[in-house]
Amino acid sequence: MSEQHNFFLTKGEPNRSCLLALRDIILKQDEHITATTKYGMPCFCYKNKMFCYLWTDKKTTEPYILFVEGTHLSHPKLKTGKRKRMKTFSVNPNKDIPIKTIEKLINAALDLYRKGVIKTK
Repeated sequence: MSEQHNFFLTKGEPNRSCLLALRDIILKQDEHITATTKYGMPCFCYKNKMFCYLWTDKKTTEPYILFVEGTHLSHPKLKTGKRKRMKTFSVNPNKDIPIKTIEKLINAALDLYRKGVIKTK
């Protein structure tokens, strides 16, 4: 946990609070979600299979959720950028977090694993 906590501690406000809130929202969606660190980013796994990450945009510094299997998800605010498989959902740390939208996206991503579209171990 210390590596993950260090990630959050290195972020200034309001990003730190936003990222910590996003972490809590993600972890509350399913008892099988675990938090770890991959590539220096907070990573969230469903039954030991990576499904999303938290990070900040280099240009805007805004936090975002990166969905590993984003190609299977559809939402007007999901962005592909230069990625083929993953999509991101940006969160403005100076505004209210769109909790309902985030919960729907997380559960849509989790359903890919729950329903066997993406195989878990």
